[in-house]
Amino acid sequence: MRFLTAGESHGEALSGIIEGFPSGVNIDIDYINTELARRQMGYGRGQRMSIEKDEINIISGLRKSKTTGSPISFIISNLDWKNQKEKLETEQDILNPRPGHADLPGFLKYRQESVRNVLERSSARETAVRVAIGAFAKIFFKQFSVFFLSFILQIGNVKIDEQIIESCIKRNFNPYKNKKDWDFVSMIENSLLRCPDQGANSKMVKLIKKTSLEGDTLGGTFRVIATGLPPGLGSYAHWDRKLDAKIASSLMSIPSVKSVGFGKGFFSSGIKGTDYHDEIFFDKNLGFYRKTNNAGGIEGGMTNGEPIDVTVTAKPIPTTMKGLNTVNIITKKKSLSFKERADVCAVPSAAIVSESVLAIELLDSFMDKFGKDNIEEISQNYENYIEYLKKI
Repeated sequence: MRFLTAGESHGEALSGIIEGFPSGVNIDIDYINTELARRQMGYGRGQRMSIEKDEINIISGLRKSKTTGSPISFIISNLDWKNQKEKLETEQDILNPRPGHADLPGFLKYRQESVRNVLERSSARETAVRVAIGAFAKIFFKQFSVFFLSFILQIGNVKIDEQIIESCIKRNFNPYKNKKDWDFVSMIENSLLRCPDQGANSKMVKLIKKTSLEGDTLGGTFRVIATGLPPGLGSYAHWDRKLDAKIASSLMSIPSVKSVGFGKGFFSSGIKGTDYHDEIFFDKNLGFYRKTNNAGGIEGGMTNGEPIDVTVTAKPIPTTMKGLNTVNIITKKKSLSFKERADVCAVPSAAIVSESVLAIELLDSFMDKFGKDNIEEISQNYENYIEYLKKI
């Protein structure tokens, strides 16, 4: 499956094209719009989120709410476009690039006249399209009881009590199969910051308020989980089909993301092999299984049947009201970095985008394994594989 995104932050609209999505999948547009709304939530978002109400307008690839196998194309309108159009056409060239943003290298690479031409496309606004595409992937995966979840581990220097997570997310965690697991999901979805620790959530909100008054920004860390996948997605035989490499690449393409680790990835160097590696057990009902998931569900570039568990770190947003030291590109004189309406903390939004990015990559590998053309054919191949696994 391939996809293409287009559009600028303050342009008339964002657009996307999906090629290779199978036919016969019932698409719930309300669900896609709900996913777009999830991306806009989270304490610390900027004024832009009170203006935009992202909704998808699908213009090809569906008939009677079902995918046809043809390319799917859609538009997400920018409601703020009318407010900004005249300003963007008349403003003076922006020449004081922001450290940490695409401003200066993009200006130099494409020989621009203003940083505006860079920041409009490099803006995280583009991720709305990827959330919509990820929603298509999640709709597909619902038929296979694959569930996606994200939650915050840390904002600034405030961390959650991870024992809360370990007590809630067991190896068979899957709200599609275990209704009690919805309680943990609801706790996250109803939190201002997608944080399952209420005490830490309150401290994070206070920190964001304080940081906003100081004219500064905050980053953070979050986990993204996909549960319900069979073993064998990805490949050990081809470097470009190794699933962890594909997932890491896609997650790193999200603005502000600076590091990606699977399972205990960030701490692997400090753990002995006998403590780190997930020992293999067998049960006639469960098949092969592990009691730990330090590998994050991937071994040798392939799923091993345990949940995909990824930890992602996002840096603070480069646009600060306080400003940072920079240089005027033309005069070379010292200056303060360009200021534009922006978030103080967008880590919860980055977590939602990461769910979608993970779903997209998993769908691509899922179809590599079970077929690409039609949902019924894919389902038959999947069921045959599950039966094969039961007989081993």
